[in-house]
Amino acid sequence: MSANLSAIFYLVSGVLFILALRGLSSPETSRQGNFFGILGMVIAITVTFLSVGSFSSGLIYVLIFLLVGGLIGAFIAYKIPMTAMPELVAGFHSLVGLSAVFVAISAFLNPEAFNLGSPGAIKLASLIEMSIGAAVGAITFSGSIIAFLKLQGIMSGSPITFKGQHFLNALLLFSILVLTYLLCSSQSSNFFWILIAVSFLIGFLLIIPIGGADMPVVISMLNSYSGWAAAGIGFTLENTALIITGALVGSSGAILSYIMCKGMNRSFFNVILGGFGATEQSASTGNKEQRPVKSGNAEDAAFLMKNASSVIIVPGYGMAVAQAQHALREMVDTLKKNDIKVTYAIHPVAGRMPGHMNVLLAEANVPYDEVFELEEINNDFANADVAFVIGANDVTNPIAKTDPQSPIYGMPVLDVEKCKSVLFVKRSLSPGYAGIDNELFYKDNTLMLFADAKKMTEDITKNL
Repeated sequence: MSANLSAIFYLVSGVLFILALRGLSSPETSRQGNFFGILGMVIAITVTFLSVGSFSSGLIYVLIFLLVGGLIGAFIAYKIPMTAMPELVAGFHSLVGLSAVFVAISAFLNPEAFNLGSPGAIKLASLIEMSIGAAVGAITFSGSIIAFLKLQGIMSGSPITFKGQHFLNALLLFSILVLTYLLCSSQSSNFFWILIAVSFLIGFLLIIPIGGADMPVVISMLNSYSGWAAAGIGFTLENTALIITGALVGSSGAILSYIMCKGMNRSFFNVILGGFGATEQSASTGNKEQRPVKSGNAEDAAFLMKNASSVIIVPGYGMAVAQAQHALREMVDTLKKNDIKVTYAIHPVAGRMPGHMNVLLAEANVPYDEVFELEEINNDFANADVAFVIGANDVTNPIAKTDPQSPIYGMPVLDVEKCKSVLFVKRSLSPGYAGIDNELFYKDNTLMLFADAKKMTEDITKNL
């Protein structure tokens, strides 16, 4: 395939990727957006293969590995439960970063194959590009692994800090710049390997001090890093599709991270620099007094809902764990038959990744016009009769507005406590992912429903 024809098809795939992002911005058009993304990637991969020139034995191995990897990816995507989607995203981000590192290593060890020069005489621009791609890729890989371990519960979700941590991070980031300069001036393989090793280390250190409350931002931030890593390698390979795709993923991920930080009242730079300046969580749980709560059952909850004129549903990660979205939809349909107005309130960081609750509700065919974001519905809580909180914790915690020592202080939360009655479905009084107690549990207008979210919702429906 000629270079001009390849460029045209790469441009077409780039346009399809832009349309994919546009489609994914709304649940109503997300399926169409996914289709555009798949079509764009098929075109990009096909053009890349046709541009190679001849199908040598080496290319056959590439096709075999592409098939194997595709089958593994399809199997994982088919089998993965929605509750584990954040871990899956973090895991896939790590693979994107690692692939960027491998391509950079290949280009450095065998530059002739990429038309970059010869060993010891690699083009300066190419050397800078592969250094950036390798460094960002390594940071993405190790950072995504830590995010995966935290989300999976293998590592504590609490911030892990030590004295001098921020100084060490700054020193390592500066050393990456120095190593890149030394590598470009000497082209020594020693500097190249040290650069990759330091980048792996800084990725680890950047993510461990970030707490569970900020994990959704970390996911979108790592998504951005993986895009910039791909773009850097795209310049090295002189591949238009990689440059376009990487730039789109990198910029959209960065914008999403900024929007989420703004929604959580977090500093964007604090988060991307590894929680720099974050306040440490006070360890006051040891002497915490046992406070009284009001608890009820499905019959009590059904009675309150029957006598309500409006109900606001607040879904959270607990709903995802219990896979209760379909049971919730059935309960809401029953309420509507009794002429009760029902709406859904979504916090931007509910769950473990951006849009987690929206995806679950869409899976249960909840109408999009009944789902509202925080800023659209927060004022409605004061006029609602019942708030039904199903597994949401940190995003409903009033302490975010009152306690400066809290790790979620300043984060906009749903004003659930302003409802006449609050029904809170939860297995126990255990803290949320941020590791702090929820003051909403102890409010006079709160009735705790201690049970599995799916079973409790089904029992409420029966009583309705």
